[in-house]
Amino acid sequence: MLPYNTDTAPIVLPEFGRNVEGLIDYCCGIEDRDERNRCAYALVDVMANLFPQLVGENGDTTQIWNEMNIMSRFRLDVDFPCEVVKEEQMHPRPERIPYTASAIRYRHYGKNIEKMIDTVAGMEDGEEKEVLISMIAHHMKKLMLTHNKEGVDDAKILRDLSEYSSGRIDLDPEKYLLHEFKEVEIATTGKGKKKKK
Repeated sequence: MLPYNTDTAPIVLPEFGRNVEGLIDYCCGIEDRDERNRCAYALVDVMANLFPQLVGENGDTTQIWNEMNIMSRFRLDVDFPCEVVKEEQMHPRPERIPYTASAIRYRHYGKNIEKMIDTVAGMEDGEEKEVLISMIAHHMKKLMLTHNKEGVDDAKILRDLSEYSSGRIDLDPEKYLLHEFKEVEIATTGKGKKKKK
């Protein structure tokens, strides 16, 4: 009986078919190196005829050699005429991403708020600095509200701001009032599906 493809091992590159991979496996099994070389070069010629799109400019067959090496599961030991892809190049390990080890004081504010406060605290006094301080304080309140829907104490926000800036930004909660933020309910249009009569 003819063997079914479902009963055989999966092929590495299905676009080339099982027959091509079978020829490459046969080539890998040839013990004599000279004979194996002749077989590999003959296979390249066959693949160049079957898949002319793999042939580069001036008859460059580098891509064919790469595909053959991959299909052989990198077992093809012949005298390659060019540099071929290696197994470790197929699945390179990504470089380790350096993470900062510094701890975040209050996670609900995040690290960016800390950096912004430090930058603004080091600025010269003036209108620009006051505007930025106001924006940061109000943003801190918004961030706090996402974690505490019941309400936020403005004095707590200003104390945190002073703590982050090491006392360089010190606002009096009796004089410095933050805006109230309320969730806006999405208005419904009232258009519903018509009832079938």
